[in-house]
Amino acid sequence: MLLAIDIGNTNTVIGVFDGENLKYKFRLSTNHFDTSDEISFKLSGLLEQKNVPANKLSSIIICSVVPHLTGHYIELSRSGFKLTPLIVGPGIKTGISILYDNPREVGADRVANAVGGFKLFGGPLIVVDLGTAITFDAVSAKGDYMGGAIAPGIETSMSSLVKKAAQLTEVSLFRPDKVIGKNTIESMQSGSAYGFAGLVDAIVNRMKSEIGGNPKTIATGGHCVWIQGLCETVDDVSPDLTLWGLYYIYLQNK
Repeated sequence: MLLAIDIGNTNTVIGVFDGENLKYKFRLSTNHFDTSDEISFKLSGLLEQKNVPANKLSSIIICSVVPHLTGHYIELSRSGFKLTPLIVGPGIKTGISILYDNPREVGADRVANAVGGFKLFGGPLIVVDLGTAITFDAVSAKGDYMGGAIAPGIETSMSSLVKKAAQLTEVSLFRPDKVIGKNTIESMQSGSAYGFAGLVDAIVNRMKSEIGGNPKTIATGGHCVWIQGLCETVDDVSPDLTLWGLYYIYLQNK
């Protein structure tokens, strides 16, 4: 079994692959102050719930945008599972060419999204990942990573708004039927839902004109299902795209 770990700023997503089957998936809040012991306790508990003993894991692959937590997961892999994990980063085989000015600047999760997206949907392709940030990644018809765009994430922006505006409070994400809100909560929900949907559509349309060839647009990340029906440019959603990208990168390096 392969353990695939995607460490994000807000959430850490963990998948257990049994051959070509994504058998289990877990989503944890990323605590930047967790120790390796605390991470081990959480992960071991989740695996025990699904009756996945440590000795059934044959490999581990990790992509991370939180460097200090990466070390904890490496330590856990070696001490808890007796495995040396594969870390997505410079020098690893991905099967795609990265056309960024400095390929080292591309986040490991964005590389995994590009690999998973091209393998599952082909190219040309735009991957929109709605997480702590909203990232847009362009993949060419032959699978080259062309570059992309980065915008503030939905919850990131709303939390910042609440901190800066004395009369506004936290609201739950909700898709209202109408844009014109009748109270402050409805107005904030409308602004976040339709505002970010418009942001996604605007950037995707501009990227399409630069890529050419009518690229398909796939949304992933924590809010991909929530925003799907609001965006005119999103063709499909794939919540587990990053995990599948890690799976295909693992196969490249097996």
